[in-house]
Amino acid sequence: MAKQKIYRPNVAAVVLSAKYPHFCEIFIANRSDIKSAVWQFPQGGIDDGETPEQALFRELEEEIGTRSVEIISEYPEWLSYDFPNKISKKMYPFDGQKQKYFLVKLKSDAIINLETKEPEFVDYKYVSYKNIFDHIAHMKKPIYKKVLEYFKKNGYIS
Repeated sequence: MAKQKIYRPNVAAVVLSAKYPHFCEIFIANRSDIKSAVWQFPQGGIDDGETPEQALFRELEEEIGTRSVEIISEYPEWLSYDFPNKISKKMYPFDGQKQKYFLVKLKSDAIINLETKEPEFVDYKYVSYKNIFDHIAHMKKPIYKKVLEYFKKNGYIS
């Protein structure tokens, strides 16, 4: 009998710039713990007793230095992925993550600061929906595509 996989509860944020809805620019950040450029959305684990929304605001503050965002929408279901072999030991006992995705907009007073207590990113930029997959080429690409297509189909991004 195969072992049942254990997934770590996690939130992820598709962050739109404060220029939204006039301009649709999507925030991506380059990870600090991987030598080659790995651009991704901010994300992180949900602590015990925390709601996904609480985790979202905490993780944004921990990773990009701000919680000054407005939630626009959320993906209607949890999405999961398995960790690649090279990081699965580090994440034991979890086999992967199940994620709740939120679409958020930076408020006009938001200031991005990657020099947080434990920096996860070294750089960030805003890209268009049309060009985002020129930068995202890792294992999360299929999930990102699914989430972004959902938000596009529902008229939130263009």
